[in-house]
Amino acid sequence: MNQIKALIAAAALMSIAPVLQAQDTSGIMISNAPGNEKVQVAFRKLNKKDVLGNVGVVDVSSQMTQNYMISSLENMEGWVNGFNGNSMWGMGSYLLVIDGVPREAGNVLPTEIEQVSFLKGVNAVALYGSRAAKGVVYITTKRGKAGAQRIDVRVNGGINVPKAYPEYLGSAEYMGLYNEARRNDGLPELYSAETISQYASGKNPFRYPNVDYYSDSYLRKYFSRYDATAEISGGNDKARYYTNIGYQTSGSLLNFGEARENGKSDRLNLRGNVDVNLNDYISCNVDATAIFYTGRGVNTDYWGSAATLRPYRFSPLIPLDMLKPGDEAISLLAKNSNHIIDGKYLLGGTQLDQTNPFAAIYAGGNNRYISRQFQFNTGVNADLRNLLKGLSFRATFAVDYNTSYNLSYNNNYAVYAPTWSTDPGTDIITGLTQYGQDATSGVQNVSNSWYRQTIAATGQFNYVNTIRDKHHLSAILLVNGFQQSESAVYHRTSNANLGLQLGYNFSNTYYIDFSSALVHSAKLPEGNRNAFSPTVSLGWRLSNEGFLRNAGAIDDLRLTASAGVLHTDLDISAYYLYQGIYTTQGSWFGWKDGTGVQATESRRGANPDMRFPKREEISIGIDGSFFHQLIKAEGNFFVNKLTGNIIQPEVLYPSYFTTGFPSSSFIPYINYNDDKRVGFDFSVSFNKKMRNVSYSIGVVGTYYKTTATKRAEIYADDYQYRQGKPLDAIWGLQSQGFFRDADDIAKSPTQAFGQVKPGDIKYKDQNGDGVIDARDEVYLGRGGWFGAPLTLGLNLGVKWKNLSVFALGVARYGAYGMKNNSWFWVDGEDKYSAVVRDRWTEETASTAKYPRLTTFNSDNNFRSSDFWLYKTNRVDLAKVQLSYDLSSCLGKKKVVKELGAYVSAFNLLTISAERKTLEMNIGSAPQTRLYNVGIKGSF
Repeated sequence: MNQIKALIAAAALMSIAPVLQAQDTSGIMISNAPGNEKVQVAFRKLNKKDVLGNVGVVDVSSQMTQNYMISSLENMEGWVNGFNGNSMWGMGSYLLVIDGVPREAGNVLPTEIEQVSFLKGVNAVALYGSRAAKGVVYITTKRGKAGAQRIDVRVNGGINVPKAYPEYLGSAEYMGLYNEARRNDGLPELYSAETISQYASGKNPFRYPNVDYYSDSYLRKYFSRYDATAEISGGNDKARYYTNIGYQTSGSLLNFGEARENGKSDRLNLRGNVDVNLNDYISCNVDATAIFYTGRGVNTDYWGSAATLRPYRFSPLIPLDMLKPGDEAISLLAKNSNHIIDGKYLLGGTQLDQTNPFAAIYAGGNNRYISRQFQFNTGVNADLRNLLKGLSFRATFAVDYNTSYNLSYNNNYAVYAPTWSTDPGTDIITGLTQYGQDATSGVQNVSNSWYRQTIAATGQFNYVNTIRDKHHLSAILLVNGFQQSESAVYHRTSNANLGLQLGYNFSNTYYIDFSSALVHSAKLPEGNRNAFSPTVSLGWRLSNEGFLRNAGAIDDLRLTASAGVLHTDLDISAYYLYQGIYTTQGSWFGWKDGTGVQATESRRGANPDMRFPKREEISIGIDGSFFHQLIKAEGNFFVNKLTGNIIQPEVLYPSYFTTGFPSSSFIPYINYNDDKRVGFDFSVSFNKKMRNVSYSIGVVGTYYKTTATKRAEIYADDYQYRQGKPLDAIWGLQSQGFFRDADDIAKSPTQAFGQVKPGDIKYKDQNGDGVIDARDEVYLGRGGWFGAPLTLGLNLGVKWKNLSVFALGVARYGAYGMKNNSWFWVDGEDKYSAVVRDRWTEETASTAKYPRLTTFNSDNNFRSSDFWLYKTNRVDLAKVQLSYDLSSCLGKKKVVKELGAYVSAFNLLTISAERKTLEMNIGSAPQTRLYNVGIKGSF
């Protein structure tokens, strides 16, 4: 209730703000001089030229003029060095904050964003404490600026076109190959040649169905997307206001039954903030956000069914005009159905398919996923210059509340299995078997209720002062914390720390920054719950030295170095791991028939010495600009170690510390595993204007290498040790082609993964023990789980008079994937994909690219091996946009101050040797290209 009251109060304040009279903005706007742009870093803003290394920034607000974006972190790896889309420097889960509060990237849209900062190095993130040890992405939203009221409107409309659908075999081809699989297994064929011929003819798809789940009968060729945004801002030196109202809607590819009208999603967002100067010493801000999201859908997983249901199993619809005339029993069944589709069809099915995606979409009801998010921030600033020049105080408080639930109408329905005439050439339904009953209760069901509450607060003293125009001093003393409560999660997620920052630079030439945190974690035992995390950064602006001051080609050149130790509980998987645990829910033992005593079992031992894992890091950077701002460049090299990761290592303790039955363990969790990351990132940009043409080219890159430097492990063979291998290592067998014949099998090592036949995959016996088993698995490649090892981005902008062109590309190299989804691994009763056309047979033994078909489980073939390994190297043309500024056409007396139009395309092109694999989704909605048209105006 208090949160709602606060939101109402904030909304009321925002509603009266626009009536404030605008005054002169002199002295309020941020300077646009090179290096003087303000950059958000930890708990403060700095001039860009004074930010030490390992911080990247993207000015989203200005980018939106030429690069319309639809999500907050869209293609940021094409702009920021050190960020690869998944992580920073390959470290994994980073902390994302919006206006200083831990939130999610989807909580904000690009039209609401002013700037996104990427804090990578230890010195950059130290003040945030334990939860930020793997980097921070800081999203700063827009705020009002003093001046006349300004209204910005943007409207977009576009279509999403599928990039690719998986190809599955039709009924006749499936039956023929299934017969082959049975022959391979020594079984008789299941389908006769006549049956296969009937399915192949396509003359009666109701009797001989050949269901293509990706056909135009069920799917649209594209679905639409629209959004509209209005921004209102203004104010004066006493108060500034900003309001953003946005609406988005998008459709679905499904185009039949309930899905036709219930496949849309809608998002309404309201964001507003007010900054008020109460007097010369005190100012405050009030921010409020509300997000209303509704996703409409149907009560089935259509895409999952499309990947599993074989095409011949049933006809989705049974035509009424093919029912035997005059048969009262059949006629009565049809008349009693509540679901006559288009007045022509009954719902089809079988005894095994009484619920199926088609019937569910036509008659099973619908659902709505409803999400509501309310966010409230407030802050107060006090200028304490009367106590000490340069001293100030800031306190913030935030409350977020997210809730979601499902509303659904779950209807029961009957399906019908037809019995067709046995007379040749006669396609008449002579019988119907009904499965299930039609029942529409009209009761709306509520399910999957979920909530999360976030409370965050900070308090900080800031000191900023300059002495004799040379000695620049800064300091921050802060307390910072947040806590998240989530439904069905017993323990809250918390972060609390004290922070201290001390900075000095002499004549903007020599820099030193000390940032530290005293962190606390309830995941550790008492006595070890607090730790101190110190970091330091040094900077040296070489361009200010005499030996470079007169170098005409160098505008600015600076070296930086950072080092530090961060203590973190991010990778401690649960609370109370330091405690020994016993359970009475163990096995039952009885000394005589009919009685029993429940066992008390140990699950783990205690470890009162458990401590924080640590991130230890050294990094060196260089940045500068050259030839009168023509070229700007930056690069960083880093080495970091994450030491003391917590594991429960069986191999470090005697075997009697664990038992098989009853299942018990006295082994504690301890700090043991160590990881290492080494890498570099860089960015280079060119900016030039020649007469009426201006252009900018930016290239960014990130490379990292990970190593498991310490592991608790014992293997019989040296090549299997994980220590010394990448953290994202893929392990598997090495293939040696297919078994040629029975003699080849007899002469090869014994396969421990089931019986093999000619056409199965043959593996290398790595240890020469004559058996192929898990001991023969070797390192195959890097999985890129933290992002591709090498990520490159290229952004290009060209402007000629009122016309501008923008393009952005991203390349990823060095990672591997495993073709192990249901499209590739086909055995038993699985649906057959097009990949099986390259199967092994005696005739294709020399050219086959796929193992033999089988109706049994193929554990030998379908397991991790280099046979299924592929490179995920790719180059993506992620965005192209053509924009035209129409402002010159508005005339002198214009209500509209600015006007522009643009067309853009997203995810246009992928260049890769494995493009089809990378673009193909199995069991989920397809990837799409978005073609968009937009118009924007200012009033």
